[in-house]
Amino acid sequence: MKNFLAHNEETRKQLLEVVWHSSIEELFEHIPAKIKSFNLPEALSELETQKNVKKLALKNKTDYASFIGGGCYNKFIPAAISQVAQRFEFLTAYTPYQPEISQGTLQIMYEYQSMICMLTGMEVANASVYDGGSACAEAVSMACRISKKQQALISNKLNPEYMEVVKTYAHGAGIDIQLFDVLPENVSDFACVLIQNPDFYGEITDIKPVETLLIVCTIPACLSVIKPPAAADIVVGDIQTLGIPMSFGGPHAGFIACKEKYMRQLPGRLAGKTTDAEGETAYTLTLQTREQHIRREKATSNICSNQALIALSATLYLSLLGEKGFKQTGILSAKYAHKLSAELDKIGVKTLNKNFFNEFVIEVDNADRVLSELKSNNILGGLKITENKILVCTTEMNTDDEIKQYISVMCNYKFG
Repeated sequence: MKNFLAHNEETRKQLLEVVWHSSIEELFEHIPAKIKSFNLPEALSELETQKNVKKLALKNKTDYASFIGGGCYNKFIPAAISQVAQRFEFLTAYTPYQPEISQGTLQIMYEYQSMICMLTGMEVANASVYDGGSACAEAVSMACRISKKQQALISNKLNPEYMEVVKTYAHGAGIDIQLFDVLPENVSDFACVLIQNPDFYGEITDIKPVETLLIVCTIPACLSVIKPPAAADIVVGDIQTLGIPMSFGGPHAGFIACKEKYMRQLPGRLAGKTTDAEGETAYTLTLQTREQHIRREKATSNICSNQALIALSATLYLSLLGEKGFKQTGILSAKYAHKLSAELDKIGVKTLNKNFFNEFVIEVDNADRVLSELKSNNILGGLKITENKILVCTTEMNTDDEIKQYISVMCNYKFG
């Protein structure tokens, strides 16, 4: 049951010499005595530990009907995705620098990039970044490099988590961030305008060109039924809705796609398709604008890797569902959202959105009490926005029965 070999005495001695200590006790003597003592039980074997953890896991309640969105969504994930993605050829820490032994991984990157371009209507996409927040921040930095301006306009309706990441990036880069509710008429002095569509509250707006670079943050799942933002110069977002488990909020992966003329300012790396000396199809890292590959001062970003395994899962997801299946998930998500909104309206619960895909905001007397009542009936009712507003979301994973139960609980709460 002991799978790991501990350091032997000789190894410990060598390690202690490096840090100028003669014993383990001397190394830790500066730690207060009260911190050194822990009331821990006797050590368990691996088998005993597994059994103990399983017992603890049974205490978790997992049978809730979920109506929570706001950036992380409960989506249907075909079982084949994990079976393929966990093959040893893909599930590795190896980074594909050498194309002659990385053709499978490089082809997946290329196919992923192609699919992102098809979804967004853009001409070029990179091989992913860390998440939706970093994608937004990298796009703002990218726009500042292109325009040689250090001011950016950002919608107040951007996902709050993404907003914090953008502000963090901007602080270090000396970029002045200005927020807006209504877009000013003159934006030509700014490097870019960043909006989210559908926005964080679920509202869909018409996207029109502006007098500077336009960055649109979107959710890939909605592009199954909503036209891609063709007026944008850069399109970003998170690919969690493309077959990635919620997993307590991560890891996710972000995407950045843009018009071809901005390609050399994309962060990360891009895989390309070519032919080898024998005329056979071959894949390679075409652009590598990372500090690991080129002089650090010339790098477009300090991102030192991408989310290749998660991008692989997204590629498998789109391949398995196909255009028809992907569109069907979007239609179901929107159908349940509009049905729930209509039913809530009938009992006097107001929806504040006019146009939405699968998320909308409702107005209640007390968000905490409403969500608590729903949870006591095995329903995760939404995401609290303010003291009297809740962001509600549906996906293809919801059912008519869950919607009926949601309405029933709300009726009892409202009129009980």
